[in-house]
Amino acid sequence: MKRRTLGALEVSALGLGCMGLNYHRSATLDRDEAIALVREAVDLGVTFFDTAQVYGPFTNEQLVGEAPAPVRCQVVIATRFGEVDVSGRRVLSSWPELIKQSTEGSFARLGVETMDLLYQPGWIPMC
Repeated sequence: MKRRTLGALEVSALGLGCMGLNYHRSATLDRDEAIALVREAVDLGVTFFDTAQVYGPFTNEQLVGEAPAPVRCQVVIATRFGEVDVSGRRVLSSWPELIKQSTEGSFARLGVETMDLLYQPGWIPMC
């Protein structure tokens, strides 16, 4: 698989947006199916996975943290902040305290001590 450079990160040219694994308006996968899909993607060379706190809220980050655990050193996980507060209520905020609380929550849900890629979206969600 071709590779791309994102700053200091090297990732597969194809990434997997993980929202639909367990959070979507239509059908989603059960936990075991979602984990199998992520692990198969890794086997096929995908190394970039994108999630967000707002998906669930929070449940998608837990799933994306768990799914690639056996090969965590081979993948890059991106997540977003600033769309929900720590209780899961929708907000659009970049207050420093919310960023700190949100990031600490993401560390725990993803099961990591460092964040590969953390960003705040520049758009207003419509749902």
